[in-house]
Amino acid sequence: MTAIKTDFPNAIPSRRAEWSVRASGWTLGSVLLALLVLMPVAAVLFFALDSSGDIWTHLVETVLLGYVSNTLLLMLGVGFSVFLTGVSTAWLVTMCHFPGRRIFEWLLLLPLAIPAYVIAYAYTDFLEYAGPVQGALRTFFGWQSAQDYYFPEIRSLEGAIIFMGLVLYPYVYLLARAAFLEQSVSVLEVSRVLGRGPWRTFISVSLPAARPAIVVGVSLALMETLNDYGTVDFFAVYTMTAGLVDVWLGMGSLAGGAQIATTMLMFVVVLISLERISRRHQKVFQQSSSRFRQLPTYPLKGYRAGLAMSVCGLPVLAGFVIPVLVLGRLAFLYFDESWTPAFKTYALNSLMLSFVAALFALTVALFIAYSRRLHGGRLLALATRVASLGYAVPGAVLAVGILVPFAAFDNAVDAFLRETVGISSGLLLSGTIFAVLFAYVVRFLAVALGQVEASLEKISPSLDMAARTLGYRAGPTLVRYHLPLIKGGMLTAIMIVFVDCMKELPATLLLRPFNFETLATHVYQFASDEMLGEAALGSLTIVAVGLLPVLLLSRMISGSRENIASSQRQDS
Repeated sequence: MTAIKTDFPNAIPSRRAEWSVRASGWTLGSVLLALLVLMPVAAVLFFALDSSGDIWTHLVETVLLGYVSNTLLLMLGVGFSVFLTGVSTAWLVTMCHFPGRRIFEWLLLLPLAIPAYVIAYAYTDFLEYAGPVQGALRTFFGWQSAQDYYFPEIRSLEGAIIFMGLVLYPYVYLLARAAFLEQSVSVLEVSRVLGRGPWRTFISVSLPAARPAIVVGVSLALMETLNDYGTVDFFAVYTMTAGLVDVWLGMGSLAGGAQIATTMLMFVVVLISLERISRRHQKVFQQSSSRFRQLPTYPLKGYRAGLAMSVCGLPVLAGFVIPVLVLGRLAFLYFDESWTPAFKTYALNSLMLSFVAALFALTVALFIAYSRRLHGGRLLALATRVASLGYAVPGAVLAVGILVPFAAFDNAVDAFLRETVGISSGLLLSGTIFAVLFAYVVRFLAVALGQVEASLEKISPSLDMAARTLGYRAGPTLVRYHLPLIKGGMLTAIMIVFVDCMKELPATLLLRPFNFETLATHVYQFASDEMLGEAALGSLTIVAVGLLPVLLLSRMISGSRENIASSQRQDS
């Protein structure tokens, strides 16, 4: 009996000679798919070498430093905000007993359903001069104009930091809470025996153990911050993303846009490096008990319980309840103006694009993950990592990287047809729905790939060996045995990718065909024209769709420690 030589732990020996050929076919396909995902990044780097004339020199001498400094300040502020809110709330709902703790476990995830640009639109209407807050203040104190009092400027860098932090802290909350749930009970008990209270135990034991997960959560939040365009554009905060769009569309310089995109990729490299370093040291801090036991919790009473409820309640109130109420009020007032045949078309466009992109992303993720399960090795490990790179690349950068090769292909085909048969092919890839779909798949493939890989790892290799003994090849084994077993993970992957595509703004805005709108671009266009009432219904629809994966994630993380207990009872 021959076997395929591999370093992958799940690799399975084969009884048929053609299995090796098919495994090589799976490997080749995975590498090609990974190269397709890498193409936008490579195109940006290549095109950045082209001359942009005097534009880059002009940018360096005038606004580039401002772009970089605003981006760094925004990321620094959002990073501190999400760290403080995410870690504190995760610790309280995991390690403390206070009224409403069980409810806050899933309520704290709700702001994740709101895109940053949507909460920016909602709070602008709520807090601006003509809004209900300042109106109530003027009525109560008898003020006549804005000169009579001081009110913080909403459309500012500080405002962007606050509002983006309100919707991005769940990334840290999710991972920090999962890390706190998995911490060692024995180490916590030793800390108590040594006389350390809740605060010292948190600082010296729980926080160091959860540090890798927290760093990953903060990195994800910062990647979303770097990707944002709707918020910074609406608040007139000139970050690298806003500068890229301005140089590309405003100045008409694709080379200058590519050079700014390359600068943005440097930020991404730093974030990915920090995440990798934190994961490398994860085992150093991880402690585990040999048997499952309930975590020791700290009962809170009196003012301490009230303080804990306030700490957990304020992010939910400010990050979800108030924006939804504001959007609901506006959607009701402007319903007749908003509920039009055009709006239904935009909603259908969003649903169809997002669903098709989610299916494509799932299919590619299944192919790559199953190839790695079959063949293993460093090549497929590298292909998997490359395929996951798209999530870290901002949507505006992806748009530049996709448009360049697609436009080159369209021009080459058009020139060839003009010379040979005298007809023009027009736009085949660039400026089409396919370009938007490709951007969605590249950007969110990592989400689907992570879910599929996690599901496949739970299936024992003995199942593949049994299928092989029965004469099934790789494809039939996947369809007949693996897919039914991982349908839960597949459904989760489709749902999360679907919602992420619904919310994606920069790539959609830059790559969509002419006269083609989605809910995200529809909301952006109305908000840019200061017509927040007409944008409310679309914003509320995006939020409603985004609640689905949020509730699913809450259910999954709440049952994580109970699943450990169940598996240990089965083993015993």
